[in-house]
Amino acid sequence: MNRSADTEIAGAVDVSGFAQDVDAMLLARAQRGDMAAFAAVYARFGRPCYGLALRLVGSAPQAEDLVQEVFLKLIETIRSYRGDAPFGAWLKRMTVNAAIDQLRGRKRFADVDPDAMFAQLAAADARVAQSIDATTLLRRLPARARAVVVLHEVEGYTHAEIATLFGQSESYSKSILARALQRLQAFVTPRAEHPA
Repeated sequence: MNRSADTEIAGAVDVSGFAQDVDAMLLARAQRGDMAAFAAVYARFGRPCYGLALRLVGSAPQAEDLVQEVFLKLIETIRSYRGDAPFGAWLKRMTVNAAIDQLRGRKRFADVDPDAMFAQLAAADARVAQSIDATTLLRRLPARARAVVVLHEVEGYTHAEIATLFGQSESYSKSILARALQRLQAFVTPRAEHPA
């Protein structure tokens, strides 16, 4: 999935794409292994999956890989979809789970203290441009912090749900969110010039 920067940003803002209705006949065809039906499902949900993946992992190439992984897994698992929840919500959950699995798999995050990550960001952040869009701001956060912010503030997940996804406590989620929001605020708040 190659996307221009404008399309990438627009896709990252699209949070409503998972709410689309899906024709029962299309899903039945996909469940029987009809690749044309899978192509139609991808055409409908590829962009929302990419937008969510991009917000969670913060990198276009990683988001593209994640979407590919989700749709390959969909081919294997669509037969298990029973219709208990809307299809878009089911696919959204698959995308979130794949992103969290990717974040867990990054060894560099397994052994890093979140406080140390924020301290490194603070030391590296000398100046911030006056006008920064939300996607750019989110990309400045460490991966786990970005994921917690997106899941809680954009996607509406509770701290209990986020804690379960990361295999952590609710206080972990609350702490990461609070620090991330403080960090985002520091990015956009002009720093007071100290007289010499």
